Amino acid sequence: MSVGSSWVRPTIWPLTIILALAFYCQPGAFAGEPQWVEVRSPNFSVVTDAGEKRGREVAMRFEQMRAVFGALMTKANVNLPIPLQIVAFRNTKEMRQVAPLFNGKPTQVAGLFQSGTDRSFIMLDMSVENPWSVVFHEYAHQLMNGNLQGEVDPWFQEGFAEYFSSIEVDSKQARVGKVPNDEYVLLQQLGMMKIADLFRVQQDSQTYNESGDHRSTFYAQSGMLMHYIYDNQLMPKVAVYFDLEENKHMRVEDAIQQAFGMSAPQFDKALRGYVSSGRYRYYPIPNPSNISSGTYTVSPLSAGQGNAVLADIHLHSRDYQQQAVYEFQQILKSDSNNAAACRGLGYAYLQRQDFNQAAEYFKRASQLDSKDPRVHYYSALLMVREGGFGNGADLPGITSELEASIGLDPNFADSYALLAFAQSTAGNPGKAIVTLKKALAISPRNENYILNLANLYLADRQPEQAIALLQSLRVSDNPALASSVSATLAQAQQFRQMWQAGTEEPGSGLVLLHRGNSETEAHPQIPTGPAANPAKVEANAGPAKFLRGTLASVDCSNAPLATLTVVSGAKTWKMNVADKNHLILIGADQFSCDWHKQKVALNYREAADGEGNVFSLEIQ
Repeated sequence: MSVGSSWVRPTIWPLTIILALAFYCQPGAFAGEPQWVEVRSPNFSVVTDAGEKRGREVAMRFEQMRAVFGALMTKANVNLPIPLQIVAFRNTKEMRQVAPLFNGKPTQVAGLFQSGTDRSFIMLDMSVENPWSVVFHEYAHQLMNGNLQGEVDPWFQEGFAEYFSSIEVDSKQARVGKVPNDEYVLLQQLGMMKIADLFRVQQDSQTYNESGDHRSTFYAQSGMLMHYIYDNQLMPKVAVYFDLEENKHMRVEDAIQQAFGMSAPQFDKALRGYVSSGRYRYYPIPNPSNISSGTYTVSPLSAGQGNAVLADIHLHSRDYQQQAVYEFQQILKSDSNNAAACRGLGYAYLQRQDFNQAAEYFKRASQLDSKDPRVHYYSALLMVREGGFGNGADLPGITSELEASIGLDPNFADSYALLAFAQSTAGNPGKAIVTLKKALAISPRNENYILNLANLYLADRQPEQAIALLQSLRVSDNPALASSVSATLAQAQQFRQMWQAGTEEPGSGLVLLHRGNSETEAHPQIPTGPAANPAKVEANAGPAKFLRGTLASVDCSNAPLATLTVVSGAKTWKMNVADKNHLILIGADQFSCDWHKQKVALNYREAADGEGNVFSLEIQ
């Protein structure tokens, strides 16, 4: 059972994924004085107040599931795209401290997965019989994000996650392939979708996004289909199907026929027969010898250190961010040397754009724990937020912090990605390409990384590689990113024509890095309606040109249009920006109508003598 090849269609994942049962319960506070310990296995950190034995058990369960994923996907090395912290609570009362809120009250959950850009969390209630299935479903998604190149259809995404979550583990082995009884019952009650319809469901489909019987059927049938695929060793044929459907643009029915050797109706009949038989392959995968819990290290944590972990969870949760700031402050009142609390409070102030406070707490955190990769990353991010990547940027300082972060955690993808920005700004796009590829090796589905890599290829005058990446992103379900991709693709194709014709302007290699990572820039704002006084800049099909000069003034009186007055040599240019909110912008986090006497470089198309239409602007 193996995957014979990979397929490409990237996606962007939400900042927080929470699966919970909405039952009312009473709000909780931090526990009195729990005895916290941290258990470290080869690939995981588990913080728990349920005792060392349970902590070792949790770590071993996740080591098992990581090994099972490697066996199912025939992967020698298994990546997680975002660092993971596991927290195992001794009882339900403790678990309520981090449970998502419903009508202002914590919901009752046995397991919880919370994803962020710099850190993901898995929380477990160790007092319940089975806290694993919900978190293993989402853990499977994270493993796919870190190990499969590009995006696959929702039926495969959710089917594999359902298959993965049904795996049973104990201290000796994992048992793979058991079909949950509720999938049989649900499909018998609701019926099944036609296989071609199942395969057509996409991220924006009503079936996938709206609750109800159709969505329940989709999940159950996707899980059942994955059991059928593994039981009949069809995974190589699945890879063929995706190649035909995605890369060769074949109709779903035709791709099914060619890949699986049967028509869509025949596939329907085969799957129904599999479901009605009630028979499935159920087999053990022995534990690898290197995951024995006897090799794990255990360190006691103070109450302050344990509470800092909980506050960090709250800081990454939409329901508790304000509470997290208070909690960090209280921890530091009783323990001023708590490095994790200093780091967390610095990060909270960084999110609020309070750079002075953020700098103070990051400095304290670094002095207390110089071996924390997140502190070095946050410190670099702070310098970027304060000074951007213009001429005034502290590139040596940014680079030093990021190299320190990577040295301490070679799997921190965002540190590589931010380092690529610094290297590109320093005039070394070739080196930046190598660095950004390392980020993509850890997080191969990150669309922002892929878009930035395409832009680096343009900066390095490799338009063919850039265009191939940009074309793979055209199906993105993120509207803001799709807009950037469309603009950059048109620019890349124009650049290729100029390059091939030998008419490229000197210095027109482009660095149009997309700062879509929520740590470096807020998500682009999509207009909710038409502008009150819409302004137009007429499209111009002339050749792309390049200009360096000084930005004398910006006129935003006819928003969203902006008019730039740019002095270059002895000539003054009037440069029009069609929409200042969606301009490709380099060297600044957002467009400013207050720029004055600012060195700039811009790409434009000439509209008249001394006048042009801008499609990218670099603040230097």
